[in-house]
Amino acid sequence: MLRIILTAALLCGSTAAFAQELTAAQRDACMGDYEKFCKSVTPGGGRIIACLAKESDKLTPACKKVLAEAEKK
Repeated sequence: MLRIILTAALLCGSTAAFAQELTAAQRDACMGDYEKFCKSVTPGGGRIIACLAKESDKLTPACKKVLAEAEKK
């Protein structure tokens, strides 16, 4: 389900818009997952969101929650 939401976000939005909507606490919730799974990904064009979506089954519960809530907005 999270993968579907994030894939839809890739088609409808940009990484910049996604990042602007997140608070510092929300970004912190996903920082470990980003560094573990997506650190080598070049930012922009939704690539980080795509990377996190690809690894969605491995993300921490806190990051999954943040991404799901951000996409509801």
